[in-house]
Amino acid sequence: MRFAGNRAHHPVPARPFALASGRAATPGPARRKLAHRKRVGAAAALAALALSLGAPPADASAARHGRPRESYVAVDAVHVLKVGRPTARQVVVLVPGMYGAAGDFRVLARDLARRLPDTQVWSVDRREQSLADLSGFQGADPASYYLDGRYRRPPHMPAEARNWGLATTLGDLRAVVRSASDRGRRRVVLGGHSWGATTALAYAAWDFDGRPGYRDLSGLMLIDGGVHGAFAGEGWEPRNSPDQVRARLAAIDSETGEGKSVIDGYLSQALGLGDRPESAAIWYQLIAWYADRAPHAPSVLAARLPEPLRPPRPVTNAGLLGWFMQASPRTAPALSVHSGSLTDTGDWRDNGMTPLRRVAAAQAGPTPAGFEWYWPQRLSLDLDAVDPYTDTESTRILGLRLWHTRELDIPLYAFETGLDKGTQGTAAHWLTANSRIPGATYAADPTMSHLDPLFAAPTHNELTRTLVPFLRSLRTVADSR
Repeated sequence: MRFAGNRAHHPVPARPFALASGRAATPGPARRKLAHRKRVGAAAALAALALSLGAPPADASAARHGRPRESYVAVDAVHVLKVGRPTARQVVVLVPGMYGAAGDFRVLARDLARRLPDTQVWSVDRREQSLADLSGFQGADPASYYLDGRYRRPPHMPAEARNWGLATTLGDLRAVVRSASDRGRRRVVLGGHSWGATTALAYAAWDFDGRPGYRDLSGLMLIDGGVHGAFAGEGWEPRNSPDQVRARLAAIDSETGEGKSVIDGYLSQALGLGDRPESAAIWYQLIAWYADRAPHAPSVLAARLPEPLRPPRPVTNAGLLGWFMQASPRTAPALSVHSGSLTDTGDWRDNGMTPLRRVAAAQAGPTPAGFEWYWPQRLSLDLDAVDPYTDTESTRILGLRLWHTRELDIPLYAFETGLDKGTQGTAAHWLTANSRIPGATYAADPTMSHLDPLFAAPTHNELTRTLVPFLRSLRTVADSR
């Protein structure tokens, strides 16, 4: 996920906390991103708590529902949702975009694992997600727990959060890739959605103590994201000149604790859902949770929303999720899906490519969630800086080891929706022309929104239709060696 448009680049002034303030802030034209996305101490302890409270159903439960096997486990400093056979010889590792979490890929991972029995899909939660208190979703009334202020919020951000940028993310991701590889016994394909795709490309070109990241991989896959102007079609221009980088870095370094320059709170503020960075994530997960558990019951949340965000008439739980994901003009276009419409009775009618129940199943959690609660500003800065996809003065200021961009020699898959009006495809072709990538698969569906590829029904999903043959081809190539 990511925001783009005309977002201001300075912190939003602090205001008293409210998940729902009764009056929404007017979301001006978005300048930045939504894409679309533990420390080994206190954050790791929170991670363990979240895992113990919210692990997905056991394999036996998944089997009863005809689903591939699933588990949510710790891998070094992060957590990973694993879908599919543990004995699979190929692992697809997926990275969510900005504000995205591992739950974003749950239904897509199930679709891929069903079609490719010898492929397991891993979806990664970044370490900052371990700070989220998801325990309220274990009870029967999560709305009361979160909206009445009883949830456990970290009293302050860890001091090192100011440094949770690309180097930290890629270090954690390398531990996941190595675990997936199982000492070279399994092939690993790395990909991501939106800025998660940018992260995957940064991994491939990164220098890990003399070893290029791409040597850990058998393929790369980009879902509506990339580098070298991939997001230009939605009006995004990275602020990555040396002077801009120094100024942004200084702003981050000057803040401690909950400093607005350390953790990005734009999404909550822009949508009018509260003043804390996690407010929007909590609201979206609550709405999905009730839509997943009791879709046709009268909504328990609509009346508690800020007035400008309420549907025009009484709705069901599913109707409220549909209103937020498609029908509401006040929510973010980058968060929309093509699902259906509200009925006269306020329920939801599925008549689009993306059934609402699949969105609810992915984002309801409880763990993994579909939204990341605390997105570090340093990660935004670093991902802006790697957009030219070469070693620059800005990447050197930030200590980003993007040293192997021209050496990439593994197959590429790139998929784009209508979000960026073709610039992602242009960027993917540039990447192939300016590296040693031996072959590339380019696919697109301009009728899709930014999130449709993650949730659309397989029969209507151009992503799965074209990605499955690509992943099979990697297996065939490897088996012939």
